Amino acid sequence: MPKVGVHWLISANSQLIGALPKSLKVEFEPGTITPGSYTADPGTAGSTTLLLQVSLPCLLFPSWSATSQLNLFGGTNASMAPPIDFVEHVLFPFLSRRFGIHLTLDIRRRGYFPRGGGEIFVTIPPMTSPTIPAITLTNRGPVTRIKGKAYVAGVLPLRMSQIASKAARDRLRDAGYNSSIVDIEDIQEPKDRAEGNGSGLFLWAETEGGCILSGSSIGDKSKRPEAVGDEAAEMLIASLTHGGCVDEHLQDQIIIFMALAQGTSHVVCGPLSLHTRTAIWIAETMTEAKFSVTEADGRFTIQCEGIGLRAKEAVPAAVPTPGT
Repeated sequence: MPKVGVHWLISANSQLIGALPKSLKVEFEPGTITPGSYTADPGTAGSTTLLLQVSLPCLLFPSWSATSQLNLFGGTNASMAPPIDFVEHVLFPFLSRRFGIHLTLDIRRRGYFPRGGGEIFVTIPPMTSPTIPAITLTNRGPVTRIKGKAYVAGVLPLRMSQIASKAARDRLRDAGYNSSIVDIEDIQEPKDRAEGNGSGLFLWAETEGGCILSGSSIGDKSKRPEAVGDEAAEMLIASLTHGGCVDEHLQDQIIIFMALAQGTSHVVCGPLSLHTRTAIWIAETMTEAKFSVTEADGRFTIQCEGIGLRAKEAVPAAVPTPGT
C-alpha cells in the first residue's frame, strides 16, 4: 500500500514514532534532505496540491545545484483544497516572478472525487542563488484582464461548462468588470487525460501591478452549473474588492517562503484567513522569523523578517523515500 501523509516524510536516516490512528503523541526525528525523484500516491482523491504544498519548501534547499522531481497522484480538483489550476496560473507564476523560484508543472491526468487517479509531475530546478529574496507587494493596480476555465470530464456534457461560464461572465459584468477583458474557455477534458466525472470553474484576474488573484468552484451532484459559475465569480470579486495583492489561497501559501527569505517582506492582502494565521504561528514557532500584521481601511499588511535560510546551511529535515 502506498505511504502517504506523515509516512511520506520518512527517510532512511530519520525516525517516526507514534504515527498511528488515535495516537495522542507523535515523535519525529528528521534526517538530512537530499535532492531526487519522489512519488506519493494516497490511493484516493486526496489533494495533489496539498501534497505539493508540504513537500516543495523542503526540496528547495537541500542543494542549490541539483534538481528534484515530484510525481504526485490523487485528486487535482477537489473541494477543501486549491485546484491544480491555482498552482498552474497563480502560485507558480507568483513564485517565479517574486521569489525567483522557477518551477515546471505537467498535469498528466486530472482526478476527481471519489476515485482520484489524477497525476501531476513537478520539476524543481536548482536555485539561482543560495537564498530567496524578500518581497514587497503593496500596489495591486487596476484589473487588466480576467481569464478562466470552465471544465467537465467523464460523462458530463460540455453544456454544463457553458452554463457555468455564462453565469460567471454575467456576475462579473454586474460587478462592473467590462466583458471585453473577460475570457473564459469551455473545456471538455479528453477521456485519456481525466479520471472519473467532474466539473468546475477556475477564474484568475491579472492586474497592472503584476498581481494575480483567483476564484474557483467545484461542481457536484447537488449543485447546478449556474451556481458553480456564481460561486467562482463571487470568490474572485471578493478578493478584488478588498484591494489586496494576493487572494485567500495564495495568502497562506506564501507565508513559509516569506519566513525563509533573506530580508524583510511586506505583502498587502485582505482579511487574514485562519489558514494564514495558523501558518504564521507555525513559521514563528519553528523558525526565528518574525511576523507582524497591521490593518488600515480594511486592508492588511503582513510584514516578515525572514531568516535568510541558505541552501548549504539548510536545517536537516525529512525527505520521502524514493519510489514510495
